[in-house]
Amino acid sequence: MREGRFKTILSSPVTSALFWLLVWQLASMAVGKELILPGPIRVFRALVSLAGQGVFWTSILMTLFRITLGYIIGVAAGCALSFACCSSVVLDSLLSPVVKIVRATPVASFIILAMLWMSKGAVPVLMSAMIVTPVIWGNLNEAYRSRNVKLFEMARAYNLGRKKTFRYVLVPSMMASLKAACITSLGFAWKSGIAAEVLSQPKKAIGSNIFFSKVYLETAELFAWTASVIALSFLLERLVKNLLKKEVSDEN
Repeated sequence: MREGRFKTILSSPVTSALFWLLVWQLASMAVGKELILPGPIRVFRALVSLAGQGVFWTSILMTLFRITLGYIIGVAAGCALSFACCSSVVLDSLLSPVVKIVRATPVASFIILAMLWMSKGAVPVLMSAMIVTPVIWGNLNEAYRSRNVKLFEMARAYNLGRKKTFRYVLVPSMMASLKAACITSLGFAWKSGIAAEVLSQPKKAIGSNIFFSKVYLETAELFAWTASVIALSFLLERLVKNLLKKEVSDEN
């Protein structure tokens, strides 16, 4: 009984977090220089100090807006491209190479090019959308290829028509893949959006503050901003998962 409780405590997320915080603290003490590796307590103090400033919350809200907007655009574009490729062989042959090129090209290259074409604030939106689109497109295309052909044959046998077949057969058969792609691509959107902010340095952005913390050698603040990025990423992922679960329960 006690052994089982002991294993439960050791395997809990809190224990894991405390373990890695201890490792972090020991590593900081071993280095001995906060400029190189500040300890968790020093970073926490820096985070509390930042949280008391209006620019901190403004930067978080603006970054959330840019990345969320890019994410929504990417999901919509991925769905549209996938359905276009699935419905037409000609469109598939024209669009598939472009999407594959976007997927293979380094994000940094697109960021630098985008900085020449648009405003700094629009770059993170574009990068988030460009990263999300191929993920959505790829998952939906794979779901379409592995679809149950018998269901579509049954729909033709009952003369459902294209609209009803699309709504009642095609969409439900691809919904599971779409939901998985939405969760997976969210992390990619967040990482690419922050990277775009670091390079383009728009006003009121987490990425810009990360860059300036590095320039001015404020390592504790650099860690604090990074911690806020990680926390926001987890919160957004949990929010999306809860929304998708709620949608599933409503459908049932």
